[in-house]
Amino acid sequence: MPSRRRAFLVLSLLSLLALGSLSLALATGSVAVSLADMFPGTGGGSSLASQVLIELRLPRALAAFACGGLLALAGALMQVLLRNPLADPYVLGVSGGAAVGALLAMLFGLPLMLVDGGAFGGALAATLLVFALGHGEGAWTATRTLLTGVIVAAGCSAVVALILAVAPEAQLRGMLFWLLGDLGHAGTPKAAVVTLALTLALALPFARDLNVLARGGMAARALGVPVARLRAGIQVVASLATAVAVTTAGSIGFVGLVVPHLTRLAMGNDQRLLLPAATLAGGTLLTLADTVARSIAAPTELPVGALTAVIGVPIFLFLLTRRGGLP
Repeated sequence: MPSRRRAFLVLSLLSLLALGSLSLALATGSVAVSLADMFPGTGGGSSLASQVLIELRLPRALAAFACGGLLALAGALMQVLLRNPLADPYVLGVSGGAAVGALLAMLFGLPLMLVDGGAFGGALAATLLVFALGHGEGAWTATRTLLTGVIVAAGCSAVVALILAVAPEAQLRGMLFWLLGDLGHAGTPKAAVVTLALTLALALPFARDLNVLARGGMAARALGVPVARLRAGIQVVASLATAVAVTTAGSIGFVGLVVPHLTRLAMGNDQRLLLPAATLAGGTLLTLADTVARSIAAPTELPVGALTAVIGVPIFLFLLTRRGGLP
């Protein structure tokens, strides 16, 4: 009972923090926004403030929350799949593949829609390559998959460096902002929000099986878990979540790596609670980071990916040095 009460309190707190981060994102900016603007039905709101709120801040805040939730959810699933605390969508080369696709589209001057399509296609191509080679000639192994992901990520980084070397100077700033994460051009958040709801709905029914899989493949098979199908499902869901997040917000690191560890530290390793908690925490973190990135040096916007790295590095080092290591 105490553990259930603690889990309920943590989820309630995370839900309140999520609502608070969205409210702060809506209220922060060069145009002052009042409660009347946030709730038009109360009357007395400014038409300009309401327009800024509905057309600019709300879509960006929802996109940030959805992308943060997607990255954290993908990271939690990858860590269960590979049984490795360093597993993360970016370590596995998904971000690198998306960067190659997006930067090639930018290099050839393609419209934004095709840039997003290039990022999505590159992310899925890198994912398929990593998990296909992770099987090898024999059975699937987590170590082989992780090493393959590291090599694919390194190869993608080399291709990105070549693209930046030959790109015209006028395109470099946009490319660099995309590589460091930029929600300023996120556009409509509909795809990210729908994907977040879909991936969470697909993952939660298998949370019990994920708890068993975390003990190892042999133990899971002995208890009747369809390991091969479960692993394939995790790969698909985590890859889809990462691809949509990267397509919407660019390359944003450390959210999928650090957030699952922090939530695991707070409420244990029960995937039935960990997956929704990580989703809420990841969305809150990225929403707050984006709010700071666009307001701390206004009118200049900072790349939100650099800010999440500044936040994530000391947190991860703390987790490594604490007694007992990573949770």
